[in-house]
Amino acid sequence: MVTRQEVADRAGVSVAVVSYVLNGRKIVKEETKRRVQEAIRELGYRPNQTARSLKTKKSQQIAVLIHYIGNPFEAGLLLHIEATAKQHGYFVFVQTYDPNREEELRGLLMGRVDGVLLLGPCFSRETLEYFNSLEIPIVSVMQPSTWGERNNVPYVDIAWLPMMRNLISHLRQQGHERIAFMSEGGQNLHYAVRYHAFCEVMRLEGLHTDAAVSRYLNGSGRFEQAKMVLGRLLEGEEGVLTDFTAIVCANDLMAAGCLAACHERGIRVPHDMAIAGCENILMSSQLSPPLTVIDYPRQLAGEAAMNMLLDRMNGITAEPILLSGNLIVRGSTRSNE
Repeated sequence: MVTRQEVADRAGVSVAVVSYVLNGRKIVKEETKRRVQEAIRELGYRPNQTARSLKTKKSQQIAVLIHYIGNPFEAGLLLHIEATAKQHGYFVFVQTYDPNREEELRGLLMGRVDGVLLLGPCFSRETLEYFNSLEIPIVSVMQPSTWGERNNVPYVDIAWLPMMRNLISHLRQQGHERIAFMSEGGQNLHYAVRYHAFCEVMRLEGLHTDAAVSRYLNGSGRFEQAKMVLGRLLEGEEGVLTDFTAIVCANDLMAAGCLAACHERGIRVPHDMAIAGCENILMSSQLSPPLTVIDYPRQLAGEAAMNMLLDRMNGITAEPILLSGNLIVRGSTRSNE
């Protein structure tokens, strides 16, 4: 096994300088840093993470819990989180969150991670208190609706109220007054925050929100479910009057599913039904017609959340961050395209 002393001898520096380079310290000159990195590559040196963890009481790992790995939106966030973590010498451990297995998750992560990032899921109060007792900080990318600032969990999200107002205003300009919303159905996910913003804007605009329709429009955040649910509703299988002419979906996968349901039934988009999403994943611009979306700045959000978690792990307090989104109008809502 190659030692740090051997790396130091090859690079012509001290063992301390090798440690500085491995730990990302900026006090090392670029030329010296380059020599050390070349020696590491040539010798195939690998740091002993176990020994390092025992010495520093840090695992150099963070856990990222996601809602649905099949959503390109979450995958995009994860890429930027991982890139930022790597710059600071951290490894990323990814796990799909199951609310029914929180107790097992607590045991799995104990002593193995220095921090936790949530991509939408919401821990129970018991689990929040558990990680707090272990001094393992938690940061959320997107604000889950059932907790937030009151539980001292900082988050990064976009300001949904003004963005939803821009979208509803656009739909009204296109002649839509009866607008539905498709979400996940639960109150513990970030989708509920988007739904609450939608309802508030509809109220401010003096528009009616049909609770019965919203109750049936549970797309579970997925393409297939959204397609099936809207299809059944359009065919009258649920016994609910579908007099809406536009639908806003909490994510783009559900919006794509709604578009597919309309295509199968000869419903023209946007002439008979306008459809919009809330994320701007790549496929949204490739559909026919392309989807109107609220663009969520994934790179900024991922980097900001990871930096916030690094601050928390270093004992620095953090406040929630609300980023600016952007409304991108495309053919799924604009009838002149």
